[in-house]
Amino acid sequence: MANEVVIKSNRYGLNLILDDQTPFPELLRIIGNKFQETGGFFKDAKMAVSFEGRELSPAQQKRIADVIMENSSIRITRIMEAGALREEKPKPKAQAEAAFSRQSAPVGEGNADFYKGNLRSGQILESESNITLIGDVNPGANIISGGSIVILGSLKGTARAGASGDDNCFIFALDMRPIQLQIGEFIAKSPDRDKEPRRLRRKEKEGTGTPKVAVVRDGNICVEPMTKGFLDRM
Repeated sequence: MANEVVIKSNRYGLNLILDDQTPFPELLRIIGNKFQETGGFFKDAKMAVSFEGRELSPAQQKRIADVIMENSSIRITRIMEAGALREEKPKPKAQAEAAFSRQSAPVGEGNADFYKGNLRSGQILESESNITLIGDVNPGANIISGGSIVILGSLKGTARAGASGDDNCFIFALDMRPIQLQIGEFIAKSPDRDKEPRRLRRKEKEGTGTPKVAVVRDGNICVEPMTKGFLDRM
């Protein structure tokens, strides 16, 4: 099975989705390997952790927390019930809209999570806040944000902004070559590069050094060069 362990993060901590058929010792090995690869995203962070997908005894939960800390610089401060990291007290509609508006604000004007490192194929980086990633999102990797996404590197995988349905968010990358973009409910896929004329592919490659931003305009996702004029319109 390819996804015995799926690691998701948000502003509250880590949530591990675990396969219920994988033997526990093998599960520990996979968790250790994953955090050796991705622990740099959470350097020296103090975080809570929760588990989904299988029943775990308190001793097993503690052993998983120990493996995470042994294979990364993360410090697990609390083990929470499944799904508890995402639970919040109900809010009146107006308050909920205001809170989400702050999430969707440009980085620096609202809540934002910062990460450093490259996302490889099969890895998922997820947050309910805006995300700034210093690194690349490689083919087969996914970055998902409740707000906007800023990638100070190459976007060659899949990016989803406004995951709760907000199409006022944006996706920015220094090198914009995604497989798929999604903003709110709007989706745009990259054309099949193998079917494009070689001359056009070469021209695209020559222009990949231009920072670009994806936004929703008139019901479509538009990718534009990041210029001062564009910033003034935002």
